[in-house]
Formats: sequence, C-alpha cells, structure tokens
Amino acid sequence: MLQSFCFKAMNSPCEIHVDGIDVNDMESLGRIAEREAHRIESTYSRYRKDSILSQVNASHGSPVLVDSEMLALLAYAQQCYQLSDGLFDITSGVLRRVWQFDGSDNLPAEADVASCLPFIGFELIDIDFEKALVSVPQGVEIDFGGIGKEYADDRTLKILQQVTNHPILVNFGGDLAVSGPRIDGSAWRVAIDDVNEAGGACGALELAHGAITTSGDAARFLIKNGVRYSHILNPKTGWPIASAPRSVTVAAPNCMSAGMMSTMAMLMGESAEKFIQNEELQAWVSR
Repeated sequence: MLQSFCFKAMNSPCEIHVDGIDVNDMESLGRIAEREAHRIESTYSRYRKDSILSQVNASHGSPVLVDSEMLALLAYAQQCYQLSDGLFDITSGVLRRVWQFDGSDNLPAEADVASCLPFIGFELIDIDFEKALVSVPQGVEIDFGGIGKEYADDRTLKILQQVTNHPILVNFGGDLAVSGPRIDGSAWRVAIDDVNEAGGACGALELAHGAITTSGDAARFLIKNGVRYSHILNPKTGWPIASAPRSVTVAAPNCMSAGMMSTMAMLMGESAEKFIQNEELQAWVSR
C-alpha cells in the first residue's frame, strides 16, 4: 500500500510517498525527511538571521568560516554561472528589492533596477576553498533559492534510501525525485501543471528513475499593457528574460541537474527549445 507524509518547508508543500510500507514506518520516515528539509532551510535560508548564509551576507567583506556542504553548493553555483555565461547567478536575488511579482502592473523604474546591478555578479563572492572562508561586499547577497530546494530533495531521498529499501518519491514544491520504480515494477505517474489554470494539470508523465523539476512563471509575474513579465530575470540587465517560455519541465538523473537545466532553458528565452535540443534533454516546454 502507498503511504504518504506531508509537511511544509522552504515555503513549499512537501510530500514523501513510500510504496509497500505500513503507517507507523511511514511516520518515522516522514519525520526523518522533515528534519532534513528543515535543517537545510535553517542553514541556507536568507530569511533566517541565524543561518550561516545570513552570516556571510552580513559579512561586509570579512571572511566567514563555512562547512564543506556550503562550499560544495557554492562550487555548484559557480559551475552553473560559468555554463550559463553569467545568466544563472546566485547574487541576482538583490533584484527582489525592486521587483514584486504579485500579478499587478507595478513595474519598477529603470533607475531603481539599474541601482541593483553593481551588487550582482558571482565574481563578487570571495571564496577561499582551501581555508573554507567566504565573504561578500556590503550590499551583495548570496541566495540559494534557485538550487536549495532541489538540493534538499536529493539529500532527503539519499537519506531515506539509507533506512529503507521501499520505493520512494520525494516531492518538494513540485520538484520530484524517485528511488526507482514502484513495487509492481510500474513507473510513478506525475502530473504536469497547467500554466493557464492554477492547480490544474495539462498532462502527465511516468517517472521510474531520476527526477523532474519545473521552472516557470505561473505563480509569479506582472502584466502591464497586455505584456506579461516573468519573474525569471536577466542578472546582466535586471529585467525579465524576453520571450521566455511559461514553463519548462526537465527530467534528469537528480533534482539539482534537472533544476539547473530547466532554469537555464528559461533563461534562454526564445531559444529555449533550441537549447533543449542541443543539450539532448528530455523536456516539456509550455508557452
């Protein structure tokens, strides 16, 4: 019998599904998953003043000692930055100071957007990988929002696999990873959200191995004079990516890889489909 455990973390609904397990064991596995999700959130949330990330963001150029986990996340973010030619940038979160994607028509002034640009750029992060020291100048912030949830998904699945052999599906805010097929050998059936209908689905896919993530603007956007502005921002200009898809869903071996590729496809704008074809990705694009 399929058992489930639900909780909230990282400002997202989280679900753990395990096939062929009893209720009591599901409760135990669910609590393990919940603890790990909250651990990652409390360590890397920019909203938590006591998080190591907040300490780095408040360093004003003074080195902060971090652990190997944070160094690994920074190394991964650096790789994303390089592969995307600077479009995937974990310092671009400062643009939230002027952009509020609440469905209204309130676009920021060009001067306000421009005022954020000097504080954006991965190269502004000072990382000493040998000494495990990290700092940023005043006004610059690291934001793991683009990769943190996917990392939590992968980590949680790995931890659960260490304590059970039963098939597992981890779903953190729509980013999913599975340990393998279900007990009867069938794939997990996963709905693809409809970008035009909140809570609706436009189709479904079967996932027997790996992970899928979706990047899109269904919940966060602005509309001005009939033009829809996505929350996917170009860190080089501070403005939304022109002609970006409404959503991109990517399947990959793990959530972090899928998340990186779905975000990069969004950042390619009108060339998203070409990017997907060139990278030979298993992906679904909605416009």
